[in-house]
Amino acid sequence: MDKFTKVTGVATPLMRQNVDTDLIIRIERLVDNVTREGLGPYAFEQIRFKPDGSEDPDCIFNQTPYRDAPIILSRENFGCGSSREGAVWALKGMGIKAVIAPYFGDIFNNNCFQNGLLPVALPIHEIE
Repeated sequence: MDKFTKVTGVATPLMRQNVDTDLIIRIERLVDNVTREGLGPYAFEQIRFKPDGSEDPDCIFNQTPYRDAPIILSRENFGCGSSREGAVWALKGMGIKAVIAPYFGDIFNNNCFQNGLLPVALPIHEIE
């Protein structure tokens, strides 16, 4: 794991509540023999891509300056849902180094620390 000391860059405002691990990475991607290093392109695929596989230009992750942003801003309960370590692997694979939200799913929060992704809990008024 890379040592985490500092991250700078643009923060993507994914201002949704209850961003669950199913939205971050679909379960099929975790059983399709995709390596943890190969999950990045599938992170948030349900909102990043149209049904035909092309990028959805309305998705914040596909817009300038957020395309390669290392930070995500979100609302309450980021990483809720099933205990899927692959969600953290997918975020890291898409270049995310930190997620800032009021609070996180407990297991997701622990998985972040075990895999070098920094979860930062801040009050919603500071995030906004």
